[in-house]
Amino acid sequence: MATRALDHADRLLDAGQCNEAIALVQTEARRGDGDAMQRLAIWQLVGDPLPRDVSAARKWLRQAVEAGHEDAALMEVALTASGAGAAPDWALARRRLDAAAARWGGTAQAHADLLARMNIDEDGMPRSVPAPETLGQTPHVRLWRGLLSQEECAHLATSALDLLAPSMVVDPHSGRQIAHPVRRSSAAVVGPTRETLPIQAIQRRLAAITDTDVRQGEPFAILHYKPGQEYLPHLDTLPHERNQRAMTVLLYLNEGYAGGGTHFTASNLTVAGGLGDAVAFSNLRPDGTADFGSRHAGLPVQAGVKWMATRWIRRDPLNVWAISS
Repeated sequence: MATRALDHADRLLDAGQCNEAIALVQTEARRGDGDAMQRLAIWQLVGDPLPRDVSAARKWLRQAVEAGHEDAALMEVALTASGAGAAPDWALARRRLDAAAARWGGTAQAHADLLARMNIDEDGMPRSVPAPETLGQTPHVRLWRGLLSQEECAHLATSALDLLAPSMVVDPHSGRQIAHPVRRSSAAVVGPTRETLPIQAIQRRLAAITDTDVRQGEPFAILHYKPGQEYLPHLDTLPHERNQRAMTVLLYLNEGYAGGGTHFTASNLTVAGGLGDAVAFSNLRPDGTADFGSRHAGLPVQAGVKWMATRWIRRDPLNVWAISS
């Protein structure tokens, strides 16, 4: 019955009857349906059709978990660790992940097993990181070899498989989605509800190597390039943005492809990262303006497929729920 009610709510939303849809789902939630509780949580996280209220969403997720909803449990774990709607609490997130693993096994158990193989402390921070190699000074480009394990790379690459789509951008004239004029690849963003504890541990590792606060990082963008696809020369800085992208971190998630190097046009430096390697480079000059020396391209892939993850690091901590990108 609840599934039919949620389908009916979707039809009401499509018809513009938002209040009726909300009332229907709230009724099902009060009756103890976990799917309805999770739906309300998602609506309040997204801010549509309900106003955004991350704290209220967390309460609905907690009730959904108590009602036996596995997906809600994984979402709650992610938000607990990152501090969405409350103070970040890695220890509580680990306990909740362990509880989900004991209750359902499956995905939660796989996440717990991967965490157990990561060299992290009780706060999810790395116990050690490799020393970087300096590849260039204008911009400052550094390479960490083998920063991620093969298993961690696979976890990150597959975290948004169902979201991968051709890179698009909004046409400023028509308002329609059109093919991205610069990024010729498939892409997906790993949003806050998908940031598993292994992913958040990787984010903490990147904060450690770049000497930044983990809260400065944008969600991971996962990029998938097939033969012939590329990322034309561009800057990572954003127009008219105060909290600018100060640094870019690239993670190379696979091997076995030809071409696809990261090329810095001003210095003629090309980086061909290996499996698990990380490259970080600065995007700003000391005065905070865009450093045009950081202009770079993802060269065309000649054979095979290339998987990468990008994490843009802002100058200051940012609210990922109201991100400007």
